[in-house]
Amino acid sequence: MLRNLFQGGSKSATAPATIDVKTLKQRLDQGENLLLVDVRSGEEYTYDGRIAGSRLLPLPMLANRIEELPKDQPIICVCRSGNRSGVACEQLSRKGFTNVTNLSGGMIAWARAGFPMDRG
Repeated sequence: MLRNLFQGGSKSATAPATIDVKTLKQRLDQGENLLLVDVRSGEEYTYDGRIAGSRLLPLPMLANRIEELPKDQPIICVCRSGNRSGVACEQLSRKGFTNVTNLSGGMIAWARAGFPMDRG
């Protein structure tokens, strides 16, 4: 039982796909049609900075508003460090979304790379 717990248990508990900030920036610069879903709080989104064009959908509200998201478009989930966005990816996958990716390192990694952020 403990082995299953630490090894992820069943095959349905697969980790979401990830993308690093450099690759995401390249894809955005190429004009790829990606939906960036930022699952941080409204305060984090406004005052800590966000990726231009991202959409705020805080993690606690995701389950109630999941029908607002398109299933036919690649979705990149974003948070501060990559943890909450990983949870969001798992929730979306359980609801039938098949093209969901977690931004590895989140906004911390984005800022450290020196990429532009919108504020306010």
